[in-house]
Amino acid sequence: MSEKVHLRLRTRPAPYPDDVRVRLDEDARAIIARYSPPDAPNPAMARSALLPLLHLVQSQDGYVSPTGIEFCAEHLGLTGAEVTAVSSFYSMYRREPTGDYLVGVCTNTLCAVMGGDAIMDALREHVDPADPAVTLTHVECNAACDYAPVVMVNWEFFDNQTPESARALVDSLRSDTEVVPTRGASLCTFQETERILAGFPDQRLGAVHAGGRAGASTLAGLRFAREHGMNAPTADEVRDSGAAPLGSEQANAAETTKDKPAPAPTESVPPEKGP
Repeated sequence: MSEKVHLRLRTRPAPYPDDVRVRLDEDARAIIARYSPPDAPNPAMARSALLPLLHLVQSQDGYVSPTGIEFCAEHLGLTGAEVTAVSSFYSMYRREPTGDYLVGVCTNTLCAVMGGDAIMDALREHVDPADPAVTLTHVECNAACDYAPVVMVNWEFFDNQTPESARALVDSLRSDTEVVPTRGASLCTFQETERILAGFPDQRLGAVHAGGRAGASTLAGLRFAREHGMNAPTADEVRDSGAAPLGSEQANAAETTKDKPAPAPTESVPPEKGP
């Protein structure tokens, strides 16, 4: 006789309060309309709105909450599992509540060599994980290697940091002392940043024109190209070059095999050598 199997179904998360839900619904419709216009709805295209919708949820909750997952799923006709799969794939979506300031330390190769590891170690000792103001995290390269080691606060740059300057930066954030990024726009809270990333207007004074500038080394290739009149070919130039477009047979073959698993290895594949 087979044993009984008991499934423990999770409790549905509490919904947003009515006033919050009304506001978020309006914002969600505006986001989805960028991909699937109301006068010509396209459910498949509407799913592209999931990434900004997750930012919208974070602007409300400070992370991708269970309630936020249900909200996104409902608006896009997805399952909670599908939304969770996407939100857990990208590190920019937080799985735990985040403080007012998300402090990210780059420890990729160049930043690590220049002191990023030491900064991370210092801040791990300096930042209380339960601090409601500051949340510490590791971030991948932010294309600011000219200014290594780099610390990001809500995705704004703080260049050429040291353990001492990073600790002082965190102390200023905790005490609500005005902090000015090395370059780029002024600092705002994590939830305000998330609303901007959801695609809504940046209300910070002068933010639109305050973009950070890359360093000289990063721009060397662009500078060389301009000095020598080098440009990428235009679409017309590519079309007139005689390059053969993808043939119908190739296109059909690609379409029929796109959802199939890769073929198994054959005898022509050299066997792996042992240790």
